[in-house]
Amino acid sequence: QVQLVESEGGLVQSGGSLRVSCVASGSDFSKTTWAWYRQAPGKERELVARITGGGTTDYVFYADSVKGRFTISRDNAKETVFLHMNSLKPEDTAVYYCNEGWSPSFPWGQGTQVTVSS
Repeated sequence: QVQLVESEGGLVQSGGSLRVSCVASGSDFSKTTWAWYRQAPGKERELVARITGGGTTDYVFYADSVKGRFTISRDNAKETVFLHMNSLKPEDTAVYYCNEGWSPSFPWGQGTQVTVSS
């Protein structure tokens, strides 16, 4: 059984930075493509960033809304995926989750709240 545990998020001012992480236990971590998703109040969960796995090169994808500001990375030895967020905007306020990157089939973790104040 895969278990996903996201780190604590936080409250930051607009323009600030924050890094969140997700530890995935029970998965074939290094072979899995991982992604970060987010869900804002009253909105559907959306894909934020994806990083491929299982190859010699990691390929990344970013939603247009975060391109150039967010960076996804992974540490296979620690079974951890990271999301480094820069130049945060109030519209980035959401609960952030990690999961499998193509078809999120693992049980969702508790997520981490990121709040950006204007």
